[in-house]
Amino acid sequence: MLGDDVYAELDRRLAPVDAARLAAYPGARPGRQPVHTCYVPADAVVPGLAATWGAAALAALDEHGLPDLGLDPELAEQVEPRVRAKLAGEPVEDLRVDAEDGYRGGPEREDDDVRAAADVVAADLAAGAAPASVGIRAKSLEEATRRRGVRTLDLFLGRLPRGTRVTVTLPKVTDVEQVRAFLPVLDALESAHGTVLDLELQIETPQAVLAPDGTVALARMAHAAGPRLTGLHYGTYDYSAALGIAAAHQASDHPAADLAKDLMQVAVAGTGAVAVDGSTNVLPVGTTEQVHAAWRLHAGLVRRALERGLYQGWDLHPAQLVTRYAATYAFFRAALPAAAARLAAYLDRVDGGVLDEPATARALAGVVLRGLDCGALDVPEVEAATERRVADLAAVGGRPPGRS
Repeated sequence: MLGDDVYAELDRRLAPVDAARLAAYPGARPGRQPVHTCYVPADAVVPGLAATWGAAALAALDEHGLPDLGLDPELAEQVEPRVRAKLAGEPVEDLRVDAEDGYRGGPEREDDDVRAAADVVAADLAAGAAPASVGIRAKSLEEATRRRGVRTLDLFLGRLPRGTRVTVTLPKVTDVEQVRAFLPVLDALESAHGTVLDLELQIETPQAVLAPDGTVALARMAHAAGPRLTGLHYGTYDYSAALGIAAAHQASDHPAADLAKDLMQVAVAGTGAVAVDGSTNVLPVGTTEQVHAAWRLHAGLVRRALERGLYQGWDLHPAQLVTRYAATYAFFRAALPAAAARLAAYLDRVDGGVLDEPATARALAGVVLRGLDCGALDVPEVEAATERRVADLAAVGGRPPGRS
């Protein structure tokens, strides 16, 4: 029995809130999120880098064989041929040229090494041999390195074709003002070189997580960066060291790491950016026993991250691609039967053992679409399992699929 004036007043008061929320939380970006970011020092970027990494990963797999990763035997049989195909066809999904901690060339060589790396990336882009996404990590905006970092970006971007989309990773962020100050620099770089720049913030300092007033600095940084921001990347070792964690216990599955990454996920939820897991520095090199131990560790960390909703991490060595894809493919293939059945029941409005809501259906569709994106799943098997076209699943998931 309420009058229209009550409804009108409610709309009047909440309309600004609605608009502000939509502006701050536009939802997930369309398309594909890479399953990893491969960091390669600027002086180690070689022509055909992605294919080189893929060949090295296949050679390691041929030499040592895939160890028991705790998979169901039938699942393991499905995974290995797909991993081999991925390593031969698209071994690197996202490349980051590293001119920061991974670079050891020294200040006297950095200009030349960065120019040379950019020329290689430009040539690979022109040849269609570059990864789907590329970027660069320069030095931080701390006083001692900020001019060097911006100069490196200027040199690198100046060698790339106009219109190239590049991700810029800003490391060791300590204050939201650094993010705000960096945005006009990115504007100037875009204007000068005609590139399209996305921004990642590397979370590797306690100050980036918790501000002096006790608020979560991550959220302030994410919203200050705005639509340029594509991700918050966890820096395993710098962050752990800054907390005083002993070197032997610095790892991406440490409880302190989980706290930071949990807050990262909350800070970017709904903004269009994503939270990204860090790396392990235990590399699969040496004897077969050593390689298998490193692969089991890496596969376990990848699987753990996927279970926690972190769909992307760092890889630092070609042989890590073996277990990046083995663990990722096993995760998505194992998820398909249950996700397909629940999606079919949801879309058919059939009562079952689980009563799913629209948000859960979006998550179920999202898992299937991610499996398609990275090559863990194929369109025919997904459509057969769900009895729906991929386009229908994409509509439920709220985004277009990254692959057809």
